[in-house]
Amino acid sequence: MNLQANAPAPAPLAIAGEMTIYRAAELKPLLLDAVRTHPAPALDLSAVTEFDSAGLQLLLMARREAARLGKRLAVPAAGAAVRDVLALLGLTLEGELP
Repeated sequence: MNLQANAPAPAPLAIAGEMTIYRAAELKPLLLDAVRTHPAPALDLSAVTEFDSAGLQLLLMARREAARLGKRLAVPAAGAAVRDVLALLGLTLEGELP
């Protein structure tokens, strides 16, 4: 990710613990609020310990909402659970998610 020297750093929303079906209803409004209220939304997923297809859906929903608003969602850090699922699906956090 390239940042200009004067560009404000993204304000990351840090998610810890599970990003699974069991927390989807709790996390959805938090993600949407972060995307809608920050000019440069970012998610810190470094402390995510479990990540399933519901977590992936939440991540893609947040990316889609950011795109709808003309923003780019950054994910500057992701834990092994997130990276493992994305690798299994042939996805990366480099650049844009599909």
